[in-house]
Amino acid sequence: MKVLVVGGGGREHAIVWKLSQSPKINQIYCAPGNPGIAELAECLSISVSEIEKLANFTKKEQIDLTFVGPEEPLSLGIVNYFKEQGLPIYGPSREAALIEGSKAFAKEMMIKYQIPTASYAAFTNYEKALAYVHSKGAPIVIKADGLAAGKGVVVAKTLEEAENALKGMMKDVTFGSAGARVVIEEFLEGEEMTLLAFVNGTTVKPMVPAQDHKPVFDGDKGPNTGGMGTYAPLPHMDSSMVKRIIEEIVQPTANAMVEEEVPFEGILYTGLMLTKSGPKVIEYNARFGDPETQVVLPLLETDLLDILIASLSGELENVEVKWKDKSAVCVIMSSDGYPGSYEKGQVIKGLDNVTYPTIVFHAGTTAKDREIITNGGRVLGITSIGDHLKEARELAYQSVKKVSFNGAHYRTDIGTKAFR
Repeated sequence: MKVLVVGGGGREHAIVWKLSQSPKINQIYCAPGNPGIAELAECLSISVSEIEKLANFTKKEQIDLTFVGPEEPLSLGIVNYFKEQGLPIYGPSREAALIEGSKAFAKEMMIKYQIPTASYAAFTNYEKALAYVHSKGAPIVIKADGLAAGKGVVVAKTLEEAENALKGMMKDVTFGSAGARVVIEEFLEGEEMTLLAFVNGTTVKPMVPAQDHKPVFDGDKGPNTGGMGTYAPLPHMDSSMVKRIIEEIVQPTANAMVEEEVPFEGILYTGLMLTKSGPKVIEYNARFGDPETQVVLPLLETDLLDILIASLSGELENVEVKWKDKSAVCVIMSSDGYPGSYEKGQVIKGLDNVTYPTIVFHAGTTAKDREIITNGGRVLGITSIGDHLKEARELAYQSVKKVSFNGAHYRTDIGTKAFR
């Protein structure tokens, strides 16, 4: 088979890496890809938003399956377009991808179907939003309604922080049109976790739970990022809690989407807060999370292609999705200054020093003059697999020390929450 993966970050590198292990695939293309992906697939100079070009390529090359990595093409309706052309593609429709593309849509659905989540209000008027924040006080959570590359959420500890966040989104248009409407939520206390699932209509096949680390500095300090590292599974997480999350949240979400006549097919990401009163939804994504994918897929034993094909043929419920009895830890190496402004073009050294069971997933890199250089805020995801979490953690940090570039930053406490 020939497969096309759309995207060019760490998540897509992990997807390509996993698909490359399938004996049924003889050629993988990736658009646009990156230097790490280029070792496993043929990279194309087509951007993720060039849907017509991507469709033309799949026709010309007779691609058997297209897998969509990032949120942008999903929200632009790549799945709708491909299906209209009779091209096999895995991912949710534009309408179903609204579960991520509009925070307000997701909240309205959760309230309607009594899926546990934080109380909220949505605003397009700045003065009304400000008045609401003052009536509620801090801490409080301010979210840009639309897509903001994982950065449109501010957990405001003070009223001043909340005011600044609102002004940034609604007045200064920091996130463009994504911040024209804001969702303001109650602050939830507890431990965060992510549960990804393969979903086809009302069929749900959960993955192993993972935990992301959003703030840029150790101890969850500093501004939120797209994710500074993650680990899976969660040894301190009772299997009964995972069962509860599936029964109370993930399955009802899949059912609700069918009820709303926007059935979900693809990867459903549920971001959760484990509060004293039980698990609650923080957010949904309509695709694999980044960097959760980098720890979840290395633990998947079943051929990923078999799951995708079964889903597309309506046979997902008949597939047994198996997981390795191991742990994985991913440490993100980022550019100095991220998530604020940062320099690109730093030469990356030591990549050849890292060997399996550690994999280096390229997130923001490019090639120039036969060297790999930094080309993004999150540059690399150093992922190690071990028999248990402590081993995976040690291997990951040993490997991080083998790789270097000017201004490299990483958190030193990824996975330590499991040992508290």
